[in-house]
Parts: sequence; C-alpha cells; structure tokens
Amino acid sequence: MKKQYYAIIDIGSNTMRLVIYLREQGGRLKEVENVKAVARLRTFLDEDNHLNKAGIERLVTTLKSFQDVLEIYPLQEVVCVATATIRQATNKEEIVIQAEKETGMTMRILSDQEEAYYGYLAVVNSTSISTGITVDIGGGSTEVTYFKDRELQHAHSFPFGALTLKEFFTKEIPTDDELQKLRIYLTKHFKTLPWLSDKEVPLIAIGGSARNLVQIDQNLKEYPLAGLHQYKMYDTDIKNVSNYLTSLKPEKLSKVEGLSKDRADIIIPAIEVFHSLYQITQADSFILSRKGLRDGVFYEQLSKETGSILFPNVLEDSIQELINDYNLEPKQILHVQYLTRKLFDCLKENGLIHLDKKDWNLLKRASYLCNLGEYIDAESSAQHTFYLLANRTIDGLMHKDRLRLALIASYKNKTVFKQFIKPYKSWFLKDERKRLRHLGALLKFSYCLDATKRQVIKDITCSHKNNKLYLTLHCEGDATPEEYQSEKQKKHVEKAIKKEIELDFKL
Repeated sequence: MKKQYYAIIDIGSNTMRLVIYLREQGGRLKEVENVKAVARLRTFLDEDNHLNKAGIERLVTTLKSFQDVLEIYPLQEVVCVATATIRQATNKEEIVIQAEKETGMTMRILSDQEEAYYGYLAVVNSTSISTGITVDIGGGSTEVTYFKDRELQHAHSFPFGALTLKEFFTKEIPTDDELQKLRIYLTKHFKTLPWLSDKEVPLIAIGGSARNLVQIDQNLKEYPLAGLHQYKMYDTDIKNVSNYLTSLKPEKLSKVEGLSKDRADIIIPAIEVFHSLYQITQADSFILSRKGLRDGVFYEQLSKETGSILFPNVLEDSIQELINDYNLEPKQILHVQYLTRKLFDCLKENGLIHLDKKDWNLLKRASYLCNLGEYIDAESSAQHTFYLLANRTIDGLMHKDRLRLALIASYKNKTVFKQFIKPYKSWFLKDERKRLRHLGALLKFSYCLDATKRQVIKDITCSHKNNKLYLTLHCEGDATPEEYQSEKQKKHVEKAIKKEIELDFKL
C-alpha cells in the first residue's frame, strides 16, 4: 500500500508547529516529523489586539520555513489552523489574506469551542480514560472540558494563557505575594464554572507546558521508564515541582533539566493553572496526554471515512499497531492465547493457583505480544521484549500497566524476571510481584507448546490427583520440539503451583 502522509500546521500564541503523520494500516496516525518554531505571536499584539506588521512577517516567515519541510513528503492533505492570538486579533481577516497570498496556505481560525473540543477528542481517542477533565494551556488561552463515559459534557475557553499570566510577575521568579495574587485570580475564574467543582476524576493536561512539567518531575525522580504520554502525577508532585522552580535563582531556571529554554519564563504561571485546577476539581490524579489539538483535528478528519468520531478500542488498536510493526503472526498469537486459556482454567478449576478475571485480562493482553523481541534478536528475545514494551507508548495503557505487560510478555525465568523488575521493585507489593511472575511463567509455558509455530498441539486436558497435575497434550503431527521446550519450561509453573506436572503428548 502506498504510504499516506498528512500534515498539520498549528499556529499558537507561543509556538508554531508543523507535524507530519503517516497513516498506519489500521487507520491510525503515527507522527513522523515534528518541527517547532518559537514565534511568540502574542507579543506582537498591541493594546487594541491588533497584530502588528512585525508579527505578520514573523508568521509568514515561519510558514515559509515549514513549506521547505512539506516538500519532502508526498502529502495527502495539509491543514493549517490558528488559535487564540489570531482568533483574538482585530485584524484577523487581513492576517489570513496576507498569509494565503504569500504562502498559498489557507488558514483556518479555530473558535474557542473548537479548540477545547479537539483537545477532548485527542484524549478520549488516545487513552482509556472514560471520565475526566482536560486542560490545555496555550500562550493566550486556556481550554477546559469535562467528559463522562467518553462523551463531551461541557467545554470552555478562558481568555488567559501562560504568556498573559506571566504579567502577574515582575521577574521570572515570582514573590510569594505575586503567586498568591495569581492563585486568587485563577480560583475566581475556575469557580465561575460549577461543572468543574469537586469532580474527583483525572485531570488530563495537554500542551507544551504540561510536557515540561512532567519532564521536570521525571528528572527530579530519576524516573526509569521512557515516554511522557499517560504519565501520572499527584497534587504533591505538582507542588514539589513548583516549590523547586520558585526556589531557584533566575539564571538557574533556564538550565533546569526537562525545561525548554523558550518556556522558562512561562512555566511557573502554567504550573499554577494546573495546581489551581487540580484543587478546584478535587482531581484524583494529574495525567499528561501527548496527543492534543493537532491530533484531535485529524481524528475528526478520519471520522469522515470511518463514520465514528470515537475509536471504540483504543488499547486494542494500539496493540494491533505493535503486532503490525513487529511482524507477529496472528495465527500463532490466537493459538497461544487458546492454549494459555485452557491452562489458566485448568489451574483455577483445580484450585492450584488463585487467579481472577483481572489476571486473565493481563495474560490475554501479554499473549498478543509474547516474544515480540524475536524481531530484533532471537537469542536475547526476552530482553528486547521487555525493553520495547516497557518503554514504548501504548495508547490506552498507563505507565505502570505497560510495565506489567512487559514483565509478563518477556518472562524467561525467575532470575531474568528479578533482573527486569529490580528498578521498579518499589512500584509493586510482594504479592503482586509474585503474581506477575506466575502469569509470566504460565504464558511462557504455553508459548513453548507452539515452539515451532505449527499449531501441532491442538488441545489440553488435565487432571489433578495424588498431589500431581497431569496435562494431556492432544497432537496432530510430531511434537518433539514442543515436548523438549515445554519439559524444560514446566519447572517454572511447578514452582508457581507447588505441584509436580506430568506431560503426556498424545497423537
């Protein structure tokens, strides 16, 4: 299939971005290029909200630089959208005409409701969060939405952003009095929306300031996993980052690990927005979404083809992307999954191990991606499987859930499992660590029953007597390789159930 590329240009108040996407086999979009320019168009607005000549020139020059990148790709479509600064400019018609005249690009100015809506759309189509509040703070506006059961309930745009809020401060590092005045101002505005108060749901943040907040938090904690999307923080984490930044000398602020230089002067007011909103909503957590307005615009475009604005299976689609990317064999996946289920039910029904529906869902998910690392190197498949799954963004999975998936799908033996889990040991209680190890052993054993990927073993029956588990493996054809591998691997399951296992391969 010919590769399909799509581009979007996002003209914000602080930054302008060009993002190019490749459309995947399943229809989802994969980011392949991301070009950022710090235009700070907001600073070119005069007292009458008129974008001056220098501002229009900055806009046009940046668009022309983006065109050089666009020429590299055979593009299906280019979308150019503008947000708060252009929307609020009194000469916006003149800006649109001038930009089109000099670049040939048609600029679409988003309304405040559209801007909020696209943020919501991006979040529900890239996470498994069904109910939550989104916040997207730009340079000149802040959008908030509330969605329930994945359906948008309310949306609002406040006419202040990180660039306008920094006017509360005389210097980059604010005084306690200036911080207090900003907090009072934010609380007053957020309280004008009754639907924000005391929701006790996740607060999902979008945009560059939110990404910087997360990057700083990860660096302060020496966070061991890669990736920002679906990273979780709490009230105290946001406060700790704020306290850390406000304790610094101005010259040290721009050198903070994880903080972009162009955001050094606006990060503190942005964090105050997140913290004030967290308190007003009584949020249960703060979660970053790397997918935002730009993604939302294209989700809407794709819906014209699919007929649905919401992807029904965010996680399943993301797992399917992995299956496609690493050339995993669907027939083998389904067979290993079938054998794993038979074994799971056998152990559960005979009371040999305490497992529940949640455990099966974990096991089923991991069975799709078991030994994915073979794609890179068969000899060190477990190591590659673990690293890839633990460190790759999987839409619909929070970081801790991604780690659980990696630990089960990469299981080789107890020693290797302990090696993989060591940096994250404090993340799990002892009982959960043991359960993850047992689920991994179970999956690895089932995988050995299809070692040659021929589906020779068609079924499993079992019986439990005389303190021993008897597994009868019904075969069609020679199962010698499967017998060798499973005899070698069964000791890990035996340790989990504290019973000896006897295997009987029957033609």
